[in-house]
Amino acid sequence: MGAQLRVYKRRIRSVTATKKITKAMEMIAASRVVKAQRKVAASAPYATELTRAVTAVGTGSNTKHPLTTQADTVVRSAVLLLTSDRGLAGAFNSNAIKAAEQLTARLEREGQEVDVYIVGRRGVAHYNFRERKIAESWSGFTDEPTYADAKKVAGPLIEAIEKDTAEGGVDELHIVFTEFVSMMTQTALDDRLLPLSLEEVAKEAAPKGEILPLYDFEPSAEDVLDALLPRYVESRIYNALLQSAASKHAATRRAMKSATDNAGELINTLSRLANAARQAEITQEISEIVGGASALADATAGSDR
Repeated sequence: MGAQLRVYKRRIRSVTATKKITKAMEMIAASRVVKAQRKVAASAPYATELTRAVTAVGTGSNTKHPLTTQADTVVRSAVLLLTSDRGLAGAFNSNAIKAAEQLTARLEREGQEVDVYIVGRRGVAHYNFRERKIAESWSGFTDEPTYADAKKVAGPLIEAIEKDTAEGGVDELHIVFTEFVSMMTQTALDDRLLPLSLEEVAKEAAPKGEILPLYDFEPSAEDVLDALLPRYVESRIYNALLQSAASKHAATRRAMKSATDNAGELINTLSRLANAARQAEITQEISEIVGGASALADATAGSDR
């Protein structure tokens, strides 16, 4: 019985140590998600104004730019998947990967070749384990992405869409990321970044029916598009990286809170079992003492007779 009690105590110590770790991770994630939310909010005005500028150029000119013109036949598409470098975030990574695989399957059913670009070690590990081809990958900044990271990711993608498909280029660029809705809700989404759908972008830029001003372009609308559209792609990728980071921290906080609560319940259960084992041990010791005293009394009475 003493051995069983030692087992319970050892397990209680182990679970208590784990609970301290998960509680600390929960608090760290809670502080990081607040910072990530602020960055998402701070990036919104720039993205909105840049969207307005792109919309003005695209709708105010008849220029056929490769980044705004839909190909007659889409041969190859690029899919950018945003995951995290670390786990312990519940279904955060698996949901994003699942959304990317569903998008890839749909594009392939439409007869397209798909080049996959991945941000985050978890996504890279998933594809490498299944021996799937990755066009390019990045990692090391998913918890706190910067605009420089977004530019680094956007560069190869813009180059790919500017190339002809016969030279290894792509006709469309899609992005899969996790949108931060609230602390309890994060949704994996897929969105087409390029070519731009000017009607949808116009609605996004002027949601209240605001009429966009007319512009004169100098030196030309095509040169303006050459300058604006890479910035547009970078800002969209940066916003998606921030949304993904905030979602990951929120998912980690929720997962660690659940783990902490489960550890507390397990400690209570083990404590009850340990108390029961201790009481059984005490009862057995008392029974042995009473039995020994009774046997000794019987032996003394027999010798007196």
